Order: sequence, then structure tokens, then C-alpha cells
Amino acid sequence: MCGIAGILNKHEPVELDQIRRMTNTMCHRGPDSEGFFVGRELAFGHRRLAIIDLSPAANQPFEDASERYVIIFNGEIYNYAEIKPLLTDYPFHTNSDTEVILAGFIKWGARCLDRLRGMYTIAIWDKQERELFIARDRLGVKPLYYYHDQEQFIFASEVRAILTIGKINRKADHTALAEFFRYQSIGFPFSPVERICQMEAGTWMRIKDNVIRTEKYWDPTSKNYDFEFTNKKEVQQKVKALMLQSVKRRLVSDVPVGAFLSGGIDSSTVVGLMVEAGNPSPNTFNISFDESKYDESVYADLIAKKFHTRHTQIRLKPEIMLEELTNALDAMDTPTGDGINTYVVSKAVHKEGIRVALSGVGGDELFAGYSIFDYYIRLQQKRWLWKTPAALRNRLSGFLGKGAKKDRVRQFLALQSPSIENSYPIFRQLLSPSATHELTTLNGIEQQTLAHQLISKKSALIKLPFFSQVTAAEYLGYTQQTLLKDTDQMSMANSLEIREPFFDQDLIEFVMSIPDHFKVPVYPKSLLVESLKPLLPDEIVHRRKQGFVFPWNEWMKNELHSFCETHIHHIAQRDFIQGAHLKKVWSRFLSGDPDIRWQEIWLFVVLDYWMEKNSIA
Repeated sequence: MCGIAGILNKHEPVELDQIRRMTNTMCHRGPDSEGFFVGRELAFGHRRLAIIDLSPAANQPFEDASERYVIIFNGEIYNYAEIKPLLTDYPFHTNSDTEVILAGFIKWGARCLDRLRGMYTIAIWDKQERELFIARDRLGVKPLYYYHDQEQFIFASEVRAILTIGKINRKADHTALAEFFRYQSIGFPFSPVERICQMEAGTWMRIKDNVIRTEKYWDPTSKNYDFEFTNKKEVQQKVKALMLQSVKRRLVSDVPVGAFLSGGIDSSTVVGLMVEAGNPSPNTFNISFDESKYDESVYADLIAKKFHTRHTQIRLKPEIMLEELTNALDAMDTPTGDGINTYVVSKAVHKEGIRVALSGVGGDELFAGYSIFDYYIRLQQKRWLWKTPAALRNRLSGFLGKGAKKDRVRQFLALQSPSIENSYPIFRQLLSPSATHELTTLNGIEQQTLAHQLISKKSALIKLPFFSQVTAAEYLGYTQQTLLKDTDQMSMANSLEIREPFFDQDLIEFVMSIPDHFKVPVYPKSLLVESLKPLLPDEIVHRRKQGFVFPWNEWMKNELHSFCETHIHHIAQRDFIQGAHLKKVWSRFLSGDPDIRWQEIWLFVVLDYWMEKNSIA
């Protein structure tokens, strides 16, 4: 796991100092070594967190034996040992997955990506053709941002690395900010800074003579697994086999691999399968609290004893979240309304000497664990309502009262249909269009946002089962742009690599092809649980879903009052904020108005902190 950066100039030679500045901002991503390649018009920079082949020979940038190609790579290829025997005509010098990627690219070109199973951003320079190839993994686990104009193409794992190039105008992208207020994060193709773009997941690009060619090689909406979905037992057996394969792949490492263990279904599944995959006593970590309403340690202990793990319980007080707040905010490469928890947990696990940890993140999206799945099914059961005249639905909206929930119902009633491309953006929004209009001048900005992405995939989405429609929308929306982005930036801020077995291509393609009647959650994630029986004890399966839920509402009114108010008053002066109204909303929040949610206020606090920290106008 690493940080990568590159500069491709059309005319001027690249200076080493430029690429060094970029990698210096990402030293947390790779504390073990740094490396550079500087040619006439191209420079690569790399920061390494050594996980596979710890020898200096595997440091990057890495050149092939002929010295025609140079690669930098951020991520892990879990099946590199399976691919390597297919490359007998290449003279390997290391045991690294990096060299396997490069050899595969030399032999198969961009089609090498079809064989890779892992998380990655890859950049390869062909000195002979003067061509740059860049690829991003299927789910967007690993980030990549870029800037280009008539003279340069600049890319990096983090936005702030690109900002070290003096020519970049540090001006906020208002389209991106509109997306942030809606969904608490910023999705493809935007970044929070004008003209810095986010590379789309599951795509590759070639840059030659300042011309960029892009191609999508994987899409979660268009997969159809070749399987006879008739026998429930056979479906469950396949789920089990693919889950086990996914976990086994993610144990590939030359350093110890640990696991987060909350004691929930997903993390317990991962730990149980780690043992079954050949790790007889994995290192597991649970964050526990003195306060019973936050603490899940009793369930984690149960799983740790069942699977004989080397278990570490890390006790935290909720106030630690407050103490770490500015550190976590400083770690944000792009602003997010979430992620503080991930920072604190990652820091605690890193202090225990762990560099790689498996996580159960992603199980809810794949096995219908979120309430959004149930809401969407209910919406489809009421499709008749959208066959009534729009005027009648508008009249019904008029009888609704005030408040965020009623506002959301009004938005649903105004839709042409409750299909996923229309309804999902409403399900996942934090600030409604009316609230955005009252608090900012950004309402109405819709260029290439999540809603437009879903509409562009409408014909593919409609062919999927209802549950899989939600899963696909989640992968394009909340999962990729908030959950995975937060996991990456907050863990890598602490030099910790997190691997997610539920985000495995083969597993995802199969589960998304399963008909709805197999996936109906008789109890939480019953398809997953039934497929793995008797792996998980009933105490875990039927426990109350908990997770990290801290009293931010009270903290913002007390311990964080001054911090929040300072940033509220500061951002109120920015030209895209309706300052007077924002201050009134803040006052209503402080007075206990139930219509004002802390998450909505927090968006403004976080954004202002990030803009100040990065000198964004």
C-alpha cells in the first residue's frame, strides 16, 4: 500500500523537486521508502508501505528488464502468485506483485486488468511510445486524482499532492460542493478543487501527445453471472466458496495480517473464514468502551474464543474521539461528513504493531443489511401511486407538514417514477434541495452528479433484481464515495492497510446475479448467514445492530460548541453560503430544535476546516 504521483509535460522537462514535493505530502501512505524516476518529460514518485516482498529490490518506481517500461503502483494484487506462472517469458527479479503487473501489461496490454484481483491504482510509462497508462480498480478502493491542461498531466493518490504544484488554482469547485452537501462526500468526476478530477473506478486511460483516451473495463450494473439460480442450497454453497476464496486471497502478505472484530455478522464472518482459510489463530482487535451503550466487546470476545484468536481489546473513552478530532480532520484529503471513527480505530490498531487488517466493511451493501433495501422494496410495492396524475400527488404533498422526513416524502411524490435512478439520490441525501437552497447558493447545480450517473445506467439497472439495483447504486454512491474513501484516507493516515473481503469482484458479480427471493432478509443478512452455517453462533446473528454511535449532538452543543461556532461563522462569510440563514439554523440547533440534525451542521464545520487547512478560496 503506497502513495503515487506523476507529472507528464508536453514541452518542458520535469524537475525532481516538483515530484518530491508531491510525495512529501503523502509520506504517511508510505513510511518505509521513497523513490523517483525522472525522464525528459515524465516524472514518477512513490512512497512505499512494504507488505509483499519487503526487500529493497521491490521498491518503486520499478523498471522492467529491458528498461522500456516503468511502473508505480498503489494497492495489492491478491492473486499475483496465480498469474506469475503464466508469464514464463519474463525474467522476474523479485517476488513482488508490482513486477507481475508490469510483466502482465507487457504481455497482454490493458487486458491484463481482466486477470487482476485486488485493489489498485497503476501507472505505467512506455519510454518507447512516450505513452502513459493509468488504471483504477473496479470498486474504487484506491483513489486517483488528476489535473491536465495543454501543457501538463499531473496525477496523485491525493488531491493535496497535486496542490503542491504552484500553477494549480486553489479555488473550490461549486459543483463538487453541491454534491458534498447532498451526500457528505464528493463523487466522480469531481474533486473539491476546480480542474482537479477524480478518476472513475473500473477505468483505464492512455495519455499520449497530450490526448487522453479513457475506457471502462468493469461496471457493477452490467454483470450477469453464468449460474443456474434454481437450487437454494447450490446458491448458498457458491456464496460460501466465493467468500472463502475472497478471504483467502486477502491473507497474502509478508507481514502479519490482523482483523477488526466488532462482534457483528460481517466482521465475525471475516474472522471465522480467516481460520478456515488457514490462519489458525489470527490477530483480532476490538475497540471497547466503559459505556455499555457503545460497547460491543462481549460479542467480540465470544467470537475470539470460538475461533481461538490472539485477541486484543483496546479500551477507549468516547472523549478520545474529541481529543483526536483535529488529527482526524487534518487527515482528510477531501472533506467528508464521516470517517472520524475510522481514524481513531486505525490509529489504535497501528499502535499495536499491525500494518494490515481485514475489515467486514461492505457486507451490508452486498447482503441487504441496510434499511435502504427494505425502503426501496416498499417503494416498488407502491408503484401504483406514480400512475396517478402528478397534480394529485402535488396536492397530497401540500398536506404534509414541515421537517426533513416530510420534505423527503414530498421529493418522492414529485418523481416521475420510483425507479432506482430517481429514488436512490433521495434515500442517500443529507441536505434536501430546499435546505440547500436556504443555506447555500448551490442548489440547482446538477452537472454530472450521482443522479446523472444513475440515469445514464438506467437501462442496465432495470435488468437487475431489486436488491441488486440498490447494491449497484450503493457502489456508485455512498459505498465508493464515502465509505471506501473514508476507509482509505483515515487508515492510510495511520500507515495501516485495510483489506475488504466483501469487495471482491467474483463475489460481487455472483451475489448481484442472485434473484431477490433468495436474498430477502428473513433476519439480518440471512443469505450470508445460512450460506456459512454453522460458522456464526446465534448470539451474533440475532444481536441488536450497534456500531459506533457517539453523542455528537451533545458534544457540538457543549465540548465542541466553540469549535463549531467558529467555523460556522467563518464559512458564513463565503460567497456560496447564505450566511444569515446558516447562523439562524445553528441557533435553532443549539436551542434543541428537533428539525435540525447535527449531521447537517457538521457538514459546514468540516468543509470550512478543510478549506482553511488547504487554503481553498
